[in-house]
Amino acid sequence: MTASIYQLALGRSFDGLQPELQKYFGLHHASGSFGIGKGVFDIAGCPAWFMRPFFTLAAGENSFFPEYETDVPFTIHNWAHADPFGRTSLTAQRELQFTGVARTFEDTSTWTGGGLIDYLGAHRRMATALHCSVTSDGRLRMVSTRTRLFTGPVRLPVPDIVGAQAYMEQWWDPGTERFRIQTRVLHRQLGTLLVYAGSFTYGLVEYDGGLPDVAAPRRWEPRT
Repeated sequence: MTASIYQLALGRSFDGLQPELQKYFGLHHASGSFGIGKGVFDIAGCPAWFMRPFFTLAAGENSFFPEYETDVPFTIHNWAHADPFGRTSLTAQRELQFTGVARTFEDTSTWTGGGLIDYLGAHRRMATALHCSVTSDGRLRMVSTRTRLFTGPVRLPVPDIVGAQAYMEQWWDPGTERFRIQTRVLHRQLGTLLVYAGSFTYGLVEYDGGLPDVAAPRRWEPRT
């Protein structure tokens, strides 16, 4: 049986997700389709003013963004595929339309056999471990831990006490018939560094599989 990265990460717990979430997170490389969503973030960006110069630089890597606004339109594309190293993966591209500027936020989540790793940015130079769980009401919850940076041959672990952690929760809202998501990146000393929360519609589009060139990163990272 072909499984998605989330089915591999959650095991039997996957069946506890809301049915709509099972369809969303069940996308795998043999599905013959990719996902596309459109919606609005009620709030999105960096509320920590002192981090905005750093996030301006990170925006060039398609990893973070310095803006902080409400009512931000966005789209998301999800492609399930095998990466160049044969690992089951899912690449996501989010386009956020802030006032006067569009930002891209891209990542590839990969099942390594022992866990789920998320590689961020156009050159995938940052990676975090993702812990997935299912809430009692069928929502998906993910927490990032064990951040590391890749610079040339150097793999640099970032201690959790120094780095930030991301907390994400996604669910289906039957009242509005839309998916809802809320994500917050928290630093123990500095507070909330990045946030985005909102709702969106989502559907699957048939295609012949693989990852299109337009969605591929500028660099792949084999290390975990």
